[in-house]
Amino acid sequence: MTSKTTYLGDFKIESVHEASADVFTTYVPSNNFMVRDHFSPTDIFATALAQSAFAALVLFGKDRNVNITGATCDLKKTMYFEPRRIGEIFCVFKFPFSYSLEEKEFIEDTVKNSAVYLSLHPDVKKILLFEYLN
Repeated sequence: MTSKTTYLGDFKIESVHEASADVFTTYVPSNNFMVRDHFSPTDIFATALAQSAFAALVLFGKDRNVNITGATCDLKKTMYFEPRRIGEIFCVFKFPFSYSLEEKEFIEDTVKNSAVYLSLHPDVKKILLFEYLN
């Protein structure tokens, strides 16, 4: 088992990671799917794209001495209706260092081959922008 998820009531959902006992909480959108005060399950799903990209960059960039410490990803998820689903994920990856052309290609290819990116349904529009310190 990877995790145990429990609905706690009052729109609150808690997940506990089996191996580490780490906990994270999401909330059911309570106001007709508009502005929320907390992460929703679809927010976490979309955010996993950035998390997965950074994890892949750290793992595969280690041997190449590609340092991404301080990198950020500004992410916006857009929901579609009929059927209700994540329709678009827009990401702006910002890297705090100067990189060679080869390193930039490595970064961008690694992001586009990260586990979550490759697991997204083809109908989910993925827009990725990369900004580097020059």
